[in-house]
Amino acid sequence: MVSTPTLSSAPDIRTDVLIVGAGPVGLFAAFEAGVIGLSCQIVDGIERPGGQCIELYPDKPIYDIPAIPSCTARDLVDRLMEQCRPFDPPMHLGQRIESLEALEDGRWRACTDQGLAFNAAAVLVAAGNGAFVPQRLMLDEAPALEGRSIHYSVADVNTFAGKNVVIAGGGDSALDWALSLLPVAQRVTLVHRRPGFSAADSSVARMHEAVAAGKMDFVVGTIGQLHAPQGRLESIDVRQIEGSARIDTDHLLVLFGLVAALGPIADWGIANPAGKIPVDTSYYESSRPGIFAAGDIAAYPNKQKLILSGFHEASLALRKAYTYAFPDKKRVHVHSSYDAKLAERIAAVHT
Repeated sequence: MVSTPTLSSAPDIRTDVLIVGAGPVGLFAAFEAGVIGLSCQIVDGIERPGGQCIELYPDKPIYDIPAIPSCTARDLVDRLMEQCRPFDPPMHLGQRIESLEALEDGRWRACTDQGLAFNAAAVLVAAGNGAFVPQRLMLDEAPALEGRSIHYSVADVNTFAGKNVVIAGGGDSALDWALSLLPVAQRVTLVHRRPGFSAADSSVARMHEAVAAGKMDFVVGTIGQLHAPQGRLESIDVRQIEGSARIDTDHLLVLFGLVAALGPIADWGIANPAGKIPVDTSYYESSRPGIFAAGDIAAYPNKQKLILSGFHEASLALRKAYTYAFPDKKRVHVHSSYDAKLAERIAAVHT
């Protein structure tokens, strides 16, 4: 279940665990939380689940997920979403945790930049390399057009229906959206600073085929100026070696990639040298009891930056989090093969 970011005066959302990050590790953590009987809420600053996997390399092949010889990042996220579906973890996307405070009863209160507040027994930070923000177009005219004519992500493809769309960028995300919008937009133009791309070879080949067939345009250059005389984008100037080219456009989709920063996490009162959160490897707990870290953001000796390592870290962290949520209750380990309640939940969503 995905919430729409809105300011609200609603009471705090009470949960056993607040998971910060909806990437692969955060999604697996939501499943594991459900398996061991913990409620959870997920918050992520990006507007769709998948984290940096989806934002940076959605079609890049991954070969080191146990029992899956090969899959794309997009496939992995889809499978993880399906895996945690029996527990239907609420996801609050496009929101960033701005503050975190310890309560007198030992729980935590976390507030987002969109007005949501959570009351949690434990917090699991699965934020990859930190908070991701898009690299913005550094032109004076750009800020006033953001959200109307200039976009840094695609929230609704219908926004571009029947419109002239320019996509700036040369990575997987730029090429994926250029190809995906072909049947939606009136005309798609891809602008990149050089002829080469940092995207999957298959996507590059498909793009060149579409250009050769006259289905889209590709322009080598950089965006130099925006023309929006009535407060609405009408055209852009692309700087090229031989001069400048003007392109008529209704929407500019800027996909220069994401910049990682620890963000407000740095102010949570936990040790964070070099933008990482040091943890004790017994349960991947930080310097503040009740706050855990898993995935790339967790730091400890001989750390391996692998998705499967993040799965392991989250699994152990949640077992310690259980003691904060239920201090007077002893959790009995049950293998998933013999977990009747889990089997019933999984069966229910597939019938």
